[in-house]
Amino acid sequence: MRPWPAPAVPVLPGRGEPVLLHDTSTGARTVAAPGPRARLYVCGITPYDATHLGHAATYLAFDLLQRAWRDAGLEVRYVQNVTDVDDPLLERATRDGVDWRELAASQVELFATDMEALRLLPPASWVGAVEAIPRIAAAVRALVARGAAYALPPAPDQVDHADGSPGDVYADLSADPRFGQVSGLDRDTMLALSAERGGDPQRPGKRDPLDPLLWRAARTGEPSWDGGTLGAGRPGWHVECTVIAVDDLGSGFDVQGGGSDLVFPHHEMSASHGGLLYSPPFARVYAHAGMVGLDGEKMSKSKGNLVLVSKLRAAGVEPAAVRLAVLAHHYRSDWSWTAQGLDDAAARLARWRAAVAVGGGEAGSLAAQAQEAVLADLRSRLADDLDAPGALAVLDAWAAVTLAAPAPGTRADLVADAVDALLGIAL
Repeated sequence: MRPWPAPAVPVLPGRGEPVLLHDTSTGARTVAAPGPRARLYVCGITPYDATHLGHAATYLAFDLLQRAWRDAGLEVRYVQNVTDVDDPLLERATRDGVDWRELAASQVELFATDMEALRLLPPASWVGAVEAIPRIAAAVRALVARGAAYALPPAPDQVDHADGSPGDVYADLSADPRFGQVSGLDRDTMLALSAERGGDPQRPGKRDPLDPLLWRAARTGEPSWDGGTLGAGRPGWHVECTVIAVDDLGSGFDVQGGGSDLVFPHHEMSASHGGLLYSPPFARVYAHAGMVGLDGEKMSKSKGNLVLVSKLRAAGVEPAAVRLAVLAHHYRSDWSWTAQGLDDAAARLARWRAAVAVGGGEAGSLAAQAQEAVLADLRSRLADDLDAPGALAVLDAWAAVTLAAPAPGTRADLVADAVDALLGIAL
C-alpha cells in the first residue's frame, strides 16, 4: 500500500532533546527512544468511513513525536496498518450495497488525502491486513502449535461446517503469564471493555471469556482466505497488528501508539500475542492519545457524531487551522471539538503569520536572539511528553511581544522554520 507524499520539513540548527513519553503500562515518563534509531507503530484505521477529528488527533500526536525525534537526530522508522477487512467494514458495505473492497479503497484514499492536507509525515510502511494475511495465518498456526491457541467446534453458519473443517481459533490467555501488564486493569473491567470493544466474552465453548479471536472460519457471504491447517477464513484484529508491527520493526520496538480506547483489549492482546510469538517485550513504551468528543460525547463512527476532516476542508477551512485547533489540547487529554476552538485556531494562525512577517532582525540582534529562544523553548516543551499547548503558549508570547514592536521589512525565518519542522504548520 503506497502512503501519501511526505511534506518538506526544514532542517533546524542544533539538535532537539530526547523525548520523554508517558508510558501507559507503567504510569511513568520514560525516554521514548534511546537512539540512534526510533521505531514507532501506530494502529491505523478501519476504512468504512472518512477521517474524523478523533483520528486526526491521534495521528497528529504521533506526528509530533516523529518530528521531535527527527529534530533530535534519530533515524525514524514508522509503520501503520490499515484494517481493510473487518466486521464493521463488511456491515457498512452490505448496508450501502457496495463491494467491501471498493468501500475500503475509497476510504483509504480519502484518509490519505486528509493526512496529506494536514501535513502528517507518512509511514515508511503502510500495510493493509489483507496483504499480510499469509503471514498472519502462519503466526496463528505457530500459536496453535505451541499450545497457546485452540479451535472451537465448527459453527452452524460456517462454510462446510459438517465436513470436519476447524472452527474459529482463539488465543489461550492462560499461556501468557504477562497478560494484563499493558493495561493494568482488573478482570471485571476487562470483561466489560471486551464486550464493548469488539470482543465476544459470551461466546460458548471458550476456555476463558477474555480469550481473543485469532482466526474466523469462513462464513457464507464473507470474504475468506486459505489458512492452511486453520481452514479458510480471515484473521482476528489483534493478531494483525502484532504480525505487521514485528515483521517490519522487530520485537521490542520503541513505541506502540494509538487512541486510549485501544489500551484494552487491542494493545493488551497484541502484546500478549507478540510476547508468545517473539522475544518479549512486544514494545518498550505504550503511548495513548485521549478521546475527542462533540457536545460532551465521545466522537465515534458508531454514534454518528463525527466532525470529518474532509468536510471541514470542503467547507473552506484551512487544514493548518484544523491542525492548530487539535494541538491546542494535550495529546493525552480528553476534549471536545467546538466551532469556537476552530475560530480561535484561525485567529492564532493569523497572529503568528503577522508576527513572522515583521519579526526578523539582523544576526546578533535582540530579535534574532528571541527567535533562538523560541526554538529552544519549543524543543523543550515537545520533549516533555509532547506538550503542544505549552509550545503554542511559547509562540503566543513571542508573537505578542513582536507585534507590539514590529520591525517592518524583516521576517522571522527561524521561527517560521521551527513551527513548520516541529509543529507541522507552514507560516
